[in-house]
Amino acid sequence: MQKIHCPLCKKATTWENNPYRPFCSERCRLLDLGKWASEDYRIPGEKKDVPDADEDKKNTTEK
Repeated sequence: MQKIHCPLCKKATTWENNPYRPFCSERCRLLDLGKWASEDYRIPGEKKDVPDADEDKKNTTEK
């Protein structure tokens, strides 16, 4: 069985028969998902202006 380390808590776990892989548990999987949702994981760089969704709707209906 291949042993791996959980990317979040670094605990040793198995790859085979692990429904949470690459994580060791559902807890670590959900904590990682929460980090993505709160935008903790980012690529450094300048922030670009993103148009509002409401503005996009106005522009498509005016055409």
